[in-house]
Amino acid sequence: MVNPALSGALADATERALAEAAIRLPADVLATLRRAAAAESDEIARSELATILKNIALAEERQVPICQDTGVPVVYLTLPPDVPLTPAIYDGIREGVRRATARIPLRPNVVDPITRKNTGNNTGVGMPAIHVTAGDRLTVTVLPKGAGSENTSRIGMLLPSQVAEIPRFVAETMLIAGGRPCPPVFLGVGIGGTFDMAAALAKEALLLPVDTMDEYEQEICDAVNALGIGPMGLGGDTTALAVKVKRADCHTASLPVAVNVQCWACRRATVEVER
Repeated sequence: MVNPALSGALADATERALAEAAIRLPADVLATLRRAAAAESDEIARSELATILKNIALAEERQVPICQDTGVPVVYLTLPPDVPLTPAIYDGIREGVRRATARIPLRPNVVDPITRKNTGNNTGVGMPAIHVTAGDRLTVTVLPKGAGSENTSRIGMLLPSQVAEIPRFVAETMLIAGGRPCPPVFLGVGIGGTFDMAAALAKEALLLPVDTMDEYEQEICDAVNALGIGPMGLGGDTTALAVKVKRADCHTASLPVAVNVQCWACRRATVEVER
């Protein structure tokens, strides 16, 4: 049986996670940005990266959102075995989003896809997007996703014979995007599964630590950086700060590949629910 107070605790946790994500970047993201700024050889690119770092510092100092596009809330919930998944769980998360929108404040970005009518509180049909997985602890993780980067994301149904073409597909995605997603970017890449699974994997990849990459991720990152798009599309060494890959097995006749583009403000935060 669900604790009657659980919905309220979930609302509190969601509100706190959204505030943390909107105002303060995770340590691994900040360290990656600082490392890129120190290594950048292009003068204009160095200036842009310095401005980004100053923006981050001012947001924390003034306790205001890092970016005016505070995104749409994407929520990942881990649910322990003793907590049943009930409507109260979803209600608590939605309430937390409504509170955060009013208090932080967050820009109300959620609209009907056809009428474009704004709900005013970042909730609505299918929003916030809530993904539930089993876990040892009850936690709420938020990944606010802005439109500038999301709009340049891409999915392709490659042929099984095109495995070697995956780095090219990712780099091509960024070449098409250019300066629109406010580079330098973080790229979440989903490989395998089905059409919808690849997209979900790509977004989940953005939750992984970005201060390290394996050999394959580094290969893709190098291919993207060879484009020379640079910070804010003005040229430079740093187009991608990191590439993170998640995989799933797929049909023998398929090779789905999705690229979820994330601007330099890779905002995410996790809060454990008190119960």
